[in-house]
Amino acid sequence: MLNAARDLGRAHDIASVLIRYGFGGFVRGLGMGKALERAGRVLHWQHVEDYVVLDTPQRVRRVLEDLGPTFIKLGQIMATRVDLFPPQYIAEFEKLQDQAPPVPFEELLAQLEEDLGGSIDEIFLEVETQPLAAASIAQVHKAVLKDGTPVVLKIRRPGLRKIIEADLRLLQRLVDLAESESSELRRFHPKEILRQFNQSLRRELDFAAESRNAERVAANLADDLNIKIPTVYWQWTGERLNVQEYIDGIQGRDLTALEQAGLDRKLLADRGTGAVMKMIMEDGFFHADPHAGNVFYLPDNKLAFIDFGMVGRLTEERREQVVSLLYGMTHHLPVKVAEILEDWSDNIHTDEQILIIDIEAFVDQYSSLSLREFSLTALMTDLMAILRDHKLILPADLALLVKAYITLDGLGRHLNPEFNTLVFAAPYMQKIMTERYKAETLAKRGWHNLISVVELLSGLPKDLRKLVRASRKGAFQVDITVRRLDHYVNSMDNAVSRLTMGIVTAALIIGSSIIMTVEGGPKLFGLPAFGFLGYSFATVGGIWLLFSIWRSGQ
Repeated sequence: MLNAARDLGRAHDIASVLIRYGFGGFVRGLGMGKALERAGRVLHWQHVEDYVVLDTPQRVRRVLEDLGPTFIKLGQIMATRVDLFPPQYIAEFEKLQDQAPPVPFEELLAQLEEDLGGSIDEIFLEVETQPLAAASIAQVHKAVLKDGTPVVLKIRRPGLRKIIEADLRLLQRLVDLAESESSELRRFHPKEILRQFNQSLRRELDFAAESRNAERVAANLADDLNIKIPTVYWQWTGERLNVQEYIDGIQGRDLTALEQAGLDRKLLADRGTGAVMKMIMEDGFFHADPHAGNVFYLPDNKLAFIDFGMVGRLTEERREQVVSLLYGMTHHLPVKVAEILEDWSDNIHTDEQILIIDIEAFVDQYSSLSLREFSLTALMTDLMAILRDHKLILPADLALLVKAYITLDGLGRHLNPEFNTLVFAAPYMQKIMTERYKAETLAKRGWHNLISVVELLSGLPKDLRKLVRASRKGAFQVDITVRRLDHYVNSMDNAVSRLTMGIVTAALIIGSSIIMTVEGGPKLFGLPAFGFLGYSFATVGGIWLLFSIWRSGQ
């Protein structure tokens, strides 16, 4: 439910922005661009002069920017759904930068000291009041502990949770409206995107959860001395505050400083990719957004990863499926690839034969290339296009994986233009394939399957009793839908309706003709009233019948 005053005001803001940008692209299609521009100037809308020249993806991105932090975060989640949105939309969503004007430190101080459990002077030698970075959820300040250790304070903006909860309520209303009113928006699965966004945003609001993610990755990479994960100071870390080690390194986007420091770009690309590949293929717990802004380069060609608010999780079964998919692509097994994609999606109406034909053409395109000739970004882009064409939707964990692979490939090429992510993935894939068919693995899988069968059989009598009980109560229903008969059923229904109307019209004409021959009774325009009315209704019915036949073209 909407909270009256605040939510209604926010709803008005959202509606104004959507109207301003003609969300959906239909205004230009109706030739209303100039009228909209004139109206916008009268109403003092901003950027209306851009409306006529912006394409739909650009307008969607502008809407998200104008609506503020919650919607910018939503756009960043949408950027991970390469299976739902075409490349031009993804490119626009990736332009959304999570930046915001900084909150004055004085406004943060009361909340900060509440979370610290004491005065900042009791804990820190120094706290810089100017932030290192300011985003929609938090801003980061550098500080120095009493023992001289430099740290960073990631402080959540005061009152943020209430604002986000209101926006989430409004988003739910918008999504319900979109799914009910627009088939064009419905194909983007807005409810699934909102569900994923809701989970991601709530996790990102909890800095303790982010810190646990960082510690889990650090434990998994403990043997890799070339990778640094910032240490978390748990005595001061909680839901609204994250105190962690300050990383003194070269920011990932600063290639000039990287060159001046004499670091090896190729070696950095190899080490960073190797670490993320281990996270994905071995640990099943990975940094889902490994772009250059979340990486620092350190002396001796080492790297540090920061910001673990967005992480991905892959079960062992999922990792095996990913390997099988890549194996099917590189060894020309289109049926295997199609089976995996269908297993991942909840769309039961896919035409499997057409899907296999498209997959075969896709596999033919890439199977002749050597591993070093592969472009992971091109491969994933083409594969996602096939998914969109067949309305196959990836589960959220796999959508994050695809996005992480593409982002990682971009980071590697940013450092080394000859970089190829799949070359690094090959040893991990080979290891998983080897492990899958080892004797002990097969025996373990067989044992688990046997236990599942025994559990199924042992529970069968109970399930049958529930089924019989449900049928007795009338709660058991079987719905059978034969989609190919729908067209014929509708055609027959229309034909019966016309036939019925024809019979009624004929009856009215005959009855009215008989009445016309009978003397006496009320008159209308000099004619027997009931006969005249009968002819009038017959005329209307005949016109409707002719129009119906003409409209159907049959």
